[in-house]
Amino acid sequence: MHIEQYRHATYLPDPYYLEALKRDPGDIRANNAYGQLLLRRGLFEKSEAYFRKAIERMTAKNPNPYDSEAYVNLGLSLLYQGRGNEAYDAFYKATWTAAEQETGFYHLAAIDCRRGDYRLALEHIDRSLVRNYHNLKARALRGMILTELGRVSEATNWYQQNLELDAFDYVSRIESGDIEGALALMAGRASSFIECAIDYAEAGFYRKAVAVLDLCPAGSPMIAYHKALYAGKYDEALAKAALEDAARRDSLYCFPNKPEDILALEYAMDRNPQDAKAPYYLGCLFYDKRQYGRAAALWALSAELDPAFPTVWRNLALAYYNKQKSPEKARECLERAFHLDESDARVLLELDQLYRKLNMPITERLAFLEDHKETMFIRDDLTIEYCTLLCDLGRYEEAFEIITNRKFHPWEGGEGKVTTQYAVALTQMARRSLNAGDAAKAKQLLERALVFPHNLGEGKLEGAKDNNIYYFLGQCERMLGNEDAARAHFTRAAIGDEEPASAMYYNDQPAEMILYQGLAARALGDEARASGRFHKLIAYGEKHYYDEVKIDYFAVSLPDLQLFDEDLTVRNRVHCEYLIALGSYGLGDRARAAKCYAAALAIDGAHQGVILHRQLL
Repeated sequence: MHIEQYRHATYLPDPYYLEALKRDPGDIRANNAYGQLLLRRGLFEKSEAYFRKAIERMTAKNPNPYDSEAYVNLGLSLLYQGRGNEAYDAFYKATWTAAEQETGFYHLAAIDCRRGDYRLALEHIDRSLVRNYHNLKARALRGMILTELGRVSEATNWYQQNLELDAFDYVSRIESGDIEGALALMAGRASSFIECAIDYAEAGFYRKAVAVLDLCPAGSPMIAYHKALYAGKYDEALAKAALEDAARRDSLYCFPNKPEDILALEYAMDRNPQDAKAPYYLGCLFYDKRQYGRAAALWALSAELDPAFPTVWRNLALAYYNKQKSPEKARECLERAFHLDESDARVLLELDQLYRKLNMPITERLAFLEDHKETMFIRDDLTIEYCTLLCDLGRYEEAFEIITNRKFHPWEGGEGKVTTQYAVALTQMARRSLNAGDAAKAKQLLERALVFPHNLGEGKLEGAKDNNIYYFLGQCERMLGNEDAARAHFTRAAIGDEEPASAMYYNDQPAEMILYQGLAARALGDEARASGRFHKLIAYGEKHYYDEVKIDYFAVSLPDLQLFDEDLTVRNRVHCEYLIALGSYGLGDRARAAKCYAAALAIDGAHQGVILHRQLL
């Protein structure tokens, strides 16, 4: 793929418009703001048009507008496109207003340095410093300009002043000769060396930029890519060697994110088209910038160049499933990623989650995980997913043994997962004992389910009612002839929020708790109260069945791994079928309950609540 081809890669209609621009295509603020958004996303060519549109309106009746921010942004857009002369004019015009003089004159000075006009550069950088005397980038550039003009002593004193203002001014520290001090401050961080090199390269000091990058002890590929970009300005052989070095470096923990990274990676793609990693890194950057079509095209190119690189297949799976709505292509890519490295527990977790999204039968998912137990047990979240499948298939003792013999650690998004399966395993074993007539054993198991041991890594949530456990405890006591104790448990089981909810978050009350409130009320002889609970479940399910659901802006602690996009409207319908089934069971309408359970499982065959409560039928 030629570099120009990926720039036009897309799979959606052009999204670059705003409602404000639809209503007034020439609005200054909207054009400037949207141009900035595109600029930050690396769409330099597209951003230019919006800045020019803003300027067109700004200068329609006055050639010297009161606000020149759009000129600065246009200058940046042109700079990233390699059009320095046009950028110079834009920056010069930006200095018309006081607000943009600091930035405008700085960039003018930097371009002057590229041209070798250091006297004019000094004039411009001084005018920039009038607006912000503490601008460290401008101050460091002034010191380099003084050196180029032969005013070395003055430059030395200037650097010293800079360091008194800020001891972390890397460029001034390096230029003053304190290389060791600069290295100590940068502490081997590749990002610090790259930022420092960018400051040099911005003003055309490419040899110094390369020298700084050569000081970096980190093996980040981006160090080598930036070195190649800057070395290419004066030494093609050195640039070629740097590109070859970059292609060989370890991709782990390499996360390009700056506009300058785009330039370095595009340079690498153009000069070393066999490098599979450059399009991979650039794809990662553009995916982060929400340029999904470009990202997918770049990852596809990377996979074509190096089919043995697992991570690019994993990333392609995300793009295919979430953005191109191609679940089978996603499955193919993620399976390929895992088979290329079956020691990668993260990819195994993601593949299992994709299998669930594709509604693979839980028996097949379990068999797949059992084929890769060594990898599976590396992660807590994978382990508990395995235990969940065991519980779904009635293998409660096995799940319980794994949970009780492992020390779990809390993780973001895993709230309540381990404790839920701990309680499910014990409660279901207790139900079996009850059905077998062994109430004493069932009671012992249920009492154990009420207390979470330390190895689970999590305590009981505030407000947890455990209606199901207390309901079954009531049954145990009644079977044992302890009616007072039974009624006490049933009374406790009947308490709780009686209004069903969407169950979007991990700390929402599970819908089945309302079922057990009703069953407990019935056990106490209060049929009206029981019937009220069951009818509320059905009413909620029927009322909200056709709701269009979206995640709230402030949503936190969602109950599942949010790697693959989920249709929350479909998920809501499964939830509503489940509620209707629970209510119907409580009212004795077994046929409707069975029908709703079947409908829910047809969409989500791994819905544990449905799997467990269908057994009641």
